[in-house]
Amino acid sequence: MTRKFIPVKEAFARWRQDPDYVAAYDALEEEFALASALIEARAKADMTQEQVAQAMGTTQAVIARLESGRVMPSTRTLKRFAEATGTRLRVSFEPGPAKSDQVPA
Repeated sequence: MTRKFIPVKEAFARWRQDPDYVAAYDALEEEFALASALIEARAKADMTQEQVAQAMGTTQAVIARLESGRVMPSTRTLKRFAEATGTRLRVSFEPGPAKSDQVPA
């Protein structure tokens, strides 16, 4: 039996047509950005997850969870990750939507 696979870009384009998907995806933007930044820092340091874990005194599984975006690490953990990868942690605040655009919780 042959399986037909849909290219990722095509599947993503279809999903982006669904307003519920777009809302859920956009809600995770910050987590994706953090995960991406962690992966990028580790890649630029030319380190494996295991090497970062050893430098931080933790396990590879912890690094995998950090990079997956499934957990929101503390600033202390982010600082330790930065030190392990030879980078510097910077936190910034950016303008958000106007208050009139926000829906009350």
